[in-house]
Amino acid sequence: MALLRVINRLFQPRYLLVTNIGSCAVLMGLGDAAVQGVEKVTGTSTQPYDWERTARLAATGLMLGPFNHYWYSMLDRVLPSVTVLTVGKKILADQTVAAPCFAITFFMGTGILEGQSVKSSWNEFTDKFWAVYKADWALWPAAQAINFTFIPGQFRVVYVCGVTLCWNTFLSYYKHKDKLQKKALNAKEPH
Repeated sequence: MALLRVINRLFQPRYLLVTNIGSCAVLMGLGDAAVQGVEKVTGTSTQPYDWERTARLAATGLMLGPFNHYWYSMLDRVLPSVTVLTVGKKILADQTVAAPCFAITFFMGTGILEGQSVKSSWNEFTDKFWAVYKADWALWPAAQAINFTFIPGQFRVVYVCGVTLCWNTFLSYYKHKDKLQKKALNAKEPH
């Protein structure tokens, strides 16, 4: 009962921004942890668990949390009804505005936190954006249809962060797969 009171309080307007930021950070980190676990199990990586990598992705979640909070609040204010047309408009806005903003923040923010130059991070973003954006269209319109139709406004960001756990697993894999392949090739070369 006490836990439910705490959870209920966290989703009140007074604490919602902090709750949304924290949710994004935790779930971004969990997405990376899932990828690193899969890398270990499949033998894709022989490296020890990279806590700094997980922390960098969680930090990226801290950057994305405020954007998500204000973005969904604004969408609900501007398009408040739950009709097929309104839900369609929200999905279109989300896919054409929020998805590219999320992608650029993910690749630039995570790249810079990994020690890449701004130019290198930008190049990675431009190299990987279209593949990520196409995958985004495969997942997010359906997820957002559920969100905008059935999820109450104060729970939107947490719902999105829950779906994002799966999405972040994909993003973390896609961002780091080139490095893993390079490490695997170097490990196979005779010294």
